[in-house]
Amino acid sequence: MCLKRLAFLPLMVEGQVVRGFGRGSKELGIPTANFTDEVVKKLPLEMENGVYFGLASVDAGAVDRMVLSVGWNPQFHNQLKTMETHILRDFSRDFYGSTLRVAVLGYIRPMTSFTSLDELIAAIKDDIRKANDELDKPEYAKYCSQDFFTRPLDSAAKENLPSKEGISDISNNSQEFRS
Repeated sequence: MCLKRLAFLPLMVEGQVVRGFGRGSKELGIPTANFTDEVVKKLPLEMENGVYFGLASVDAGAVDRMVLSVGWNPQFHNQLKTMETHILRDFSRDFYGSTLRVAVLGYIRPMTSFTSLDELIAAIKDDIRKANDELDKPEYAKYCSQDFFTRPLDSAAKENLPSKEGISDISNNSQEFRS
């Protein structure tokens, strides 16, 4: 399988987890962690709406695989663009207010509407399978131990306060920003 390669990837994003629409867990059985509007507004202009894969860490903890939806979710006719991360691990609690770090490493597919919730759930499960297939490749292993994931949370993030905003290069082709 060859997924689309995009010039701005990898993209490193850090921000606070906020409440979303509540559909991920309740309607779909696929919980998501949502970034603030400020983080979404800072995404690169060339970042297409769609489904991506990569790695994620909550509060500088374990690095897990993830799939990420970026856009207006046409299935639900959203008015606001969102960035929703489904971490491929079960969590025993909600982590609203926590710091989420994601490394967006690849693009899976564009956003689309589905004829039913069952069709949407099947597509998400296929996205998860594709993400796992890609992340099994050795070229992605290096991102798990990158400084982006291993550095301590700053004091503002530890206290769930807004942290400094900024964009900086952390490797040849990656961008990083925090909110």
